[in-house]
Amino acid sequence: MERIISVLIGYAFGLIQTGYIYGMMNHVDIRKHGSGNAGTTNALRTLGWKAGIITFIGDCLKCVIAVFLVKFLIYAQHEQVQLLAIYTGLGVVLGHNYPFYLKFKGGKGIAATAGLIFAIHPLMFLSIAI
Repeated sequence: MERIISVLIGYAFGLIQTGYIYGMMNHVDIRKHGSGNAGTTNALRTLGWKAGIITFIGDCLKCVIAVFLVKFLIYAQHEQVQLLAIYTGLGVVLGHNYPFYLKFKGGKGIAATAGLIFAIHPLMFLSIAI
């Protein structure tokens, strides 16, 4: 039951489509331009480097926040908290890739996965980045 709850929490956070929201604030539906998805790369192509950076940070942060919520607030004393954190990250990626309110057309999940790696093991993320 905890696994399903973790995935659902992650899916709810994954529904925050940073690129789509940023595009709508600039009166552009980025899903109708470039590759047609609502992710970081298409925001970068369609709206420029500033939009790409904001979208990347937003997509990473939604996963980091969801994982920390599950790890430290909801299941802090659970014996398999790391596994539940991974399930939460999976839910974020699923919510990012398949948001129900955008007809299941979201991003590709790369930035959300980077956020999961950072949330699970920050030092590994830094060693990959360098």
